[in-house]
Amino acid sequence: MRLLAHSVNDSGVRHGLDEHLRGTAVRSGEFGSVFGGGAAAGYLGVVHDVGKGACAWQSKLLAVEAAGGGRVGLDHKRAGALLAQRALPPTLARIVIGHHGGLPDTQTLKDELHAAAGAVEELEATIAAVAELVPEILPDVSPSLPTWLASVPKAELGLAYDLLIRMLFSCVVDADFLDTSAHFDSGAAALPPAPAVPELLRRFEQRRMEKLRDRPRNDLSRLRDDVYARTAAAAVLPPGIHRLGVPTGAGKTFAAGGFGLHHAVKWGLRRVVVAVPFISITEQNSAVYRDLLERDGDAAPSLLEHHSAVDLDAAPRGAKLAAENWDSPFVVTTTVRLFESLFSRKPAAMRRLHRLAGAVIVLDEVQALPDPLLMPILSVLRGLCDHYGTTVLLTSATQPEFMAVSGFEGARAVDVIPDPAPLYARLRRVDYEWRLAPQPLLEDIAVEAADLPQALVVVNTTANAATVHRALAEERPSDLGPALHLSTRMAPRHRRENLARIGRLLEQGKPVAVVATPLVEAGVDVDFPVVYRAFAPAESLQQAAGRCNREGRLPAPGRVVVFDPCNGGRPNGEPYKQAMQATMENFGPGLADPDDLDALARYYRLRYGRLGDDGLGRRIQDLRARLDYPQVAAEFRMIDDQATSPVAVLMDDDEAQDIVRAAVRALRSPYPCGPQPLRDLQPYTASLPRSAARKAVQAGHAEPVVRDLLLWVSDYHSERGIDLEQPENSEDFTSW
Repeated sequence: MRLLAHSVNDSGVRHGLDEHLRGTAVRSGEFGSVFGGGAAAGYLGVVHDVGKGACAWQSKLLAVEAAGGGRVGLDHKRAGALLAQRALPPTLARIVIGHHGGLPDTQTLKDELHAAAGAVEELEATIAAVAELVPEILPDVSPSLPTWLASVPKAELGLAYDLLIRMLFSCVVDADFLDTSAHFDSGAAALPPAPAVPELLRRFEQRRMEKLRDRPRNDLSRLRDDVYARTAAAAVLPPGIHRLGVPTGAGKTFAAGGFGLHHAVKWGLRRVVVAVPFISITEQNSAVYRDLLERDGDAAPSLLEHHSAVDLDAAPRGAKLAAENWDSPFVVTTTVRLFESLFSRKPAAMRRLHRLAGAVIVLDEVQALPDPLLMPILSVLRGLCDHYGTTVLLTSATQPEFMAVSGFEGARAVDVIPDPAPLYARLRRVDYEWRLAPQPLLEDIAVEAADLPQALVVVNTTANAATVHRALAEERPSDLGPALHLSTRMAPRHRRENLARIGRLLEQGKPVAVVATPLVEAGVDVDFPVVYRAFAPAESLQQAAGRCNREGRLPAPGRVVVFDPCNGGRPNGEPYKQAMQATMENFGPGLADPDDLDALARYYRLRYGRLGDDGLGRRIQDLRARLDYPQVAAEFRMIDDQATSPVAVLMDDDEAQDIVRAAVRALRSPYPCGPQPLRDLQPYTASLPRSAARKAVQAGHAEPVVRDLLLWVSDYHSERGIDLEQPENSEDFTSW
């Protein structure tokens, strides 16, 4: 008797259930062996689809195949869950129950196991039929769990199981997908292997040396060389949690990548995963690392860039598959994708998690991690380092005091560069000026900046940015060059074009004035002699200062003017308020400057202490300990989707307008269109606060498309993007 797992492929071959169960078990076991979970992962893989052995399921598969294909649509998870419950701790049965729909909560697990007990006679018949072909589903000895689990303190066992279940689930669902894909893609050529990590390190160092030969030698280049040499030498430190705190402009991108590769080679780790907070930095860092790592003629890409702006449908089959499960030796992604995958419950997002075991995770700009999620984020990072052979490198010019966060205080974080204070002193390139009292108007700052050949003004909100840019553009003499703008009210393509133009003008020494929101601060490589920064949390002040005299070319220190506008706005929310209060108590006239490391440490401890555990994510930790996967996924949000609405815009470009209109038509069509229209819209989608978006629809400036996506049908400003205070868009906009 032959039992089937899947219908015929393009070669006319059906997928035997025994082949699928064993193929999934082998892959899952290999994945789990990296963290000591090979036996459990392999067993869960071999039982995950046992329910397909039921007569009803087999009959329906053949009927669906005869009708031209499609989903069988019959539940097949309970037989495997029953076996998992008997052989392993019952809580692991949820991995089988959720391998299609997602990890369930404990009550759903109990309900499913209760239902299985009520149908045990029928399920036993299915199990017996499958066991004739795959006897290993009935093991003589229970599969072993990772040995470290026995040493976990009882109080931490819930969190330990939460992460273990996530990792085992990842092994099973990735193995299931790969084995199924191998069946349906049986005619495809085997994918070539990517270069191994040691080869990537060789390339990295060779290309880096070539770049050094072409670079002028000065004090700054020598300091960057020193930072790189010390960081690479520290790669011999044992796997665990490490911190790289160096000033902006000290070559952190090179140093972090070099540490990751050297450390991976030294300790036999499998890949380097670089995660950054914003897509703009992801693209920038990817370009840097790709130039260092990839060579013409490579059969497979050495670097995988995986974020929401990447069009996977246009990628080759191998690159698309690698993106889905991060099977690449060097990955560049966003912190949003990394952590929302770690705290998801869905197979598609979670199948890549097992790739983090035995990996180096470089978290760039860690000061941007959101305070309300710090406890779960740091807890998971610590768990990966303690039990899954992972190394985490925390990088920032404003290194947060994470050791002050509950649950992380006992962790041992090793500074890659001990005592970085002398580095900050050597690389100090700016003087701070404080204009906090009396408070200036935004327009006063705009008028002052308008008369400077090169100046950057950073404010806290998109509305403030529009106000300052409008005044600056009006006041700026025509012979002083353009006044440009950067904010989320501009489409991503528009922002990229402006950033490229700004970079060219600065490189050529030509005049340019720029008004921006804080998006310019995290890793954006610009270099102005004067930076104006609206008063903000300390890390933002220092990050803004990193855009001033960045290359140390000025004969005197650059000027960073910190001002507190009387008509300026600030983000709402308790975390921001506490950050502002802690900043006011530690920095300013008569106090410290934002690059004072001791003051920064006091600031972070004060900020986190005032927020307390409840403000740092205690509730999500409690949900994790209760293994409530659906609720964790619902509450863990790196980006507050409720705060803004996406708005597709029609830029002054015929080709772009055609793309947007076609995508909108497809999304409005009653027929399924897949994800491609949304991907097409990404370069042309700005954002608005929800309240402003609602008013825009009411006033006829925007139209609903699908869900919360809008189409902007009013004027799109050539510099400011969606400008709510333009005369054409002024109806009922005064309170926005």
